[in-house]
Parts: sequence; C-alpha cells; structure tokens
Amino acid sequence: MAAKQHGQPLEQGGFLVFLAVVSLVLLYIVWPFVAPLLWATLAAIMFQPLFQWFRKRIGGNNRAAVATLLVITFAVIIPALFIGGVVVEQATSVVIAFREGQIDLSAMFAAFHEALPDALSNTLDLEGYGTAEMVQQRAQELALESSGLLAQQAVSITGSAFGFLLSFGIGLYVAYFLLRDGREIGRQVLDHLPLQRDIAEDLATRFLSIVRATIKGSMVVGLVQGALGAATYWIAGMPSVVLLGLLTALFSLVPAIGPAVVWVPVALYLLATGDVWQGVLVIISGVAVIGMADNVLRPILVGRDTGIPDWIILVTTLGGIAAMGLSGIVVGPLVAGLFLAAWVVLAEQRKPGAPAGDMAAEGQSDLV
Repeated sequence: MAAKQHGQPLEQGGFLVFLAVVSLVLLYIVWPFVAPLLWATLAAIMFQPLFQWFRKRIGGNNRAAVATLLVITFAVIIPALFIGGVVVEQATSVVIAFREGQIDLSAMFAAFHEALPDALSNTLDLEGYGTAEMVQQRAQELALESSGLLAQQAVSITGSAFGFLLSFGIGLYVAYFLLRDGREIGRQVLDHLPLQRDIAEDLATRFLSIVRATIKGSMVVGLVQGALGAATYWIAGMPSVVLLGLLTALFSLVPAIGPAVVWVPVALYLLATGDVWQGVLVIISGVAVIGMADNVLRPILVGRDTGIPDWIILVTTLGGIAAMGLSGIVVGPLVAGLFLAAWVVLAEQRKPGAPAGDMAAEGQSDLV
C-alpha cells in the first residue's frame, strides 16, 4: 500500500506529460484548419440565439441547426464571396491603371503643392517629391510592387482552390455541430478546465461578452460604415466604390481616426481635381453620416463597454493581422479582452470577502 501511494506522484506526473504531448500533437494536426475552426466557433456563438429561435419554431436540434446554417450561407457567406470578387476585380483595375500611367496625379499634386507653405514645399523638393512627375513615378513604382504581390496572392488562391473548398466545408460542418451541441460542449469544457468552477464560469461569461461585443460592435458597425461610405463615393462619382467601401469598413476598426483615413483623402482628391460639391458632400457625409454611425449603432448593438482601451484594440488588431491575416482582426481583440478579463477575475478573487462567481451566475445560461 505504501509503495502504491509512493508511486502515485510519479504516475500522475507521467500522465500529465502524456496528456500535454497528445494535446500538442493534436494542435499541430488541426493547425492547418485553425481559421475555419475559429470562424465556425464565432458563428456558433453569434447565431446561437437564431438557432434557439428555429428550435422553438420548427422543433428538433438537427433541423434548427440546418436552418441556421442556411441563413448563414445565404445572408453572410454568399454576399461576402460576391463582394470579395468585386473588390479583387476593382483592386486589379486600379493597380493596372497606376502601372500603365492611366491615373494622372499631376493636377492634384500641383494644387496641393501650390497651397502648401514655402517651408513644407521646399522640404518636399529636397526629398525628391517636388514635381508631379516624380510623384507619378513613385506611385507607379508602388503600383508595380503591389501588382506583383497581388499576382502572387491570386496564384496562391487559385492554386489552393481545393484547400479553400475543404476549409470552407470543414467550417460549415463544425459550425453545424457547434450550433447543435455547443452548450453541452461548453459545459464539458468548463468541467475539465483546471480552474475553480466559479472562476471558469466567470471567464467564460466574460469571453462570450467580449466575442459578441467585438463582432457586433466592430464588424457590424464597420460593415455599416463601409456601406455608407460606398454609397457616398458612388454619389460623388468616384470609381471603384466597392473597394473604397471595403477600405472604409476595415479602417473603421482602427480607433480614434477610423474611416477618416479613407474619406478624407477622397474628399481632398475631389476638391483638388475641381469637383467641389462632390468633395464637400464626402466631407459632410464623413462627419455627419459615416462618423456618427459608430456613435449611434455601437451602444444599441453592444449595450455596454467591453472595458478594452482603444489603444489596446489598435495594437492587438494590427498585431493579429500580422500574425494570422484576416482572422487576426477578431483574434487580436479577443485575446486582449480575455487577458484583461483574467486579471479582473484575479483582482476580484483577491478582494477580502468579495463574492466569487456573481457574474458567472448571471450569464451561466448563455454559455455556448
């Protein structure tokens, strides 16, 4: 008996090492599909209320999951693929126009250069940007580099079409099961986490709140601002309005400056080329419509602040894009939010006499 008890720590440690090794190997195996798994999980979290609505109306988890997937496919995926195709086409045309010199920046640059103070214009001259021809040449060089990168990406996407379809199918397949069994899976994960139950539930509830706030407060608001921007650019007579609208949506994720990174240069371009009322329209729309959409929609969609400072959102969003590509737009702020939530939970746990798990008790029914 004593020998058995003496050997338990070693056996338990060996099992933990075995469990860690198996987990790492599994992570290595599924890593090529981490992006579709991530988006499937986010879709299951965001569309869980719709799944519950279908389950009450038509009955049966399987039928409700299928109905929810059909809504996701026709309302989200197909429009996203269509818009992506239009964006690629317009981006290619812009790159080709710059490369072949079809876009002439001389008039716009001349107007800007004349309006600048002498000190600033002299600095531009010293840096080699003092003539419109030089700016046009630098723009063409940038376009050539961009076209090469775009061509490489196009070949990469075309060459891995089977991989894209496979990832797409895996994402839908996993989303089906996460919609159907997500809440039970969530409870099992909480049961097996090496954390106290109240801490695990508190972190899970905060994580779900951060996910919903990130998707609704950033992605949805960004799409609305992008759509408003595209409509404004179309009225103003700008080309490639879908591409400009997508850029507006992407830059809306950047705190403080947001969509102004796009609509301000567009307005200046229109004013410099003589389209005065179009430039004024873009300015008015950028301030009163595109800019105000965030202030109006975010409180309605999110309801309360996630507690993540803007500068952390900016850094983690850019870092996430650098590390994971498009998925990093969501992953970066989510990791930051979970990091801050963990420290908040730790601070609450260390308070003397503070009730543990209050927030978890409030949101336990919302677990995926």
